[in-house]
Amino acid sequence: MGTMSTVTVLDRNSLPRKPSWIRVKAPTSAGYHDTRRLLREKGLHTVCEEAACPNIGECWTQKHATVMILGDTCTRACAFCNVKTGMPRAVDPHEPAHLAEVVVTMGLEHVVITSVDRDDLPDGGAFQFVRCIEAIRAAAPRTTIEILTPDFLRKPGGVEAIVAARPDVYNHNLETVPRLYRTVRPGARYFHSLRLLDRVKELDPSLFTKSGIMVGLGEEKREVLQVMDDMRSADIDFLTIGQYLQPTPRHHKVERFVEPQEFESYARAARAKGFLTVSASPLTRSSYHAGADFERLRAARAAQLAGGAMASLSL
Repeated sequence: MGTMSTVTVLDRNSLPRKPSWIRVKAPTSAGYHDTRRLLREKGLHTVCEEAACPNIGECWTQKHATVMILGDTCTRACAFCNVKTGMPRAVDPHEPAHLAEVVVTMGLEHVVITSVDRDDLPDGGAFQFVRCIEAIRAAAPRTTIEILTPDFLRKPGGVEAIVAARPDVYNHNLETVPRLYRTVRPGARYFHSLRLLDRVKELDPSLFTKSGIMVGLGEEKREVLQVMDDMRSADIDFLTIGQYLQPTPRHHKVERFVEPQEFESYARAARAKGFLTVSASPLTRSSYHAGADFERLRAARAAQLAGGAMASLSL
């Protein structure tokens, strides 16, 4: 007989008690405060703070931060996200330069850049990503760049412009299974997001692509496995799977806390389906350990190419 999953039912004024494998310590280190102070000085926002990431203490202590460009106000209202919604301010023309300064000051070997959705802009903010990539390349040419973009829905040319700027990793999260989009991610379209990632590979097959989903929103295992298949059909290299955590009682409830063993099962399935790299754990987030994961990703591709070359020689 199979084991039954535990479902936590919430009232609107409560949040579920987190299991032991989810709890993290509040950040107190000097490294954390140094990172926070530098970002404040440059007027930069981070998804670490705005989305209430549970890993902020660990990452900022190690001087890792995911910078969120284009302001701190999103034009959408996804049910899982803690970033505020409203009418954003004008795009800061000095933001790319300030970001490049932070990269140099922190001595970053790998930087992750994301943004709010900017449906109010003709290009959805795509060219600010381009300007940020160019500024970092000029100031710190050895730093590898990972971008986590919105979907640029009805913003033609945005993806093409970013791919032409040659980031090292292009990440766009599918977030959840198609059935839950209407309630979890109502402003987006599952197959548009999938097509975006497919388009990146069409434009530049050498570019690493990455995508992630949250679990604990009410999805079924078969649906998660189908999302993996959909991602592989778009030739996505890197998959992340993490536990959804409800930011406030107003957000989508946590249907269940997925146990670590189930994440391990998902990771095994993903590797069997051909992903170059997989990160699946309760605390996994898109940019968690991104620098180390990029090195693993690069090594996995090198091994794959070497294996293909050896196979060709043996024919």
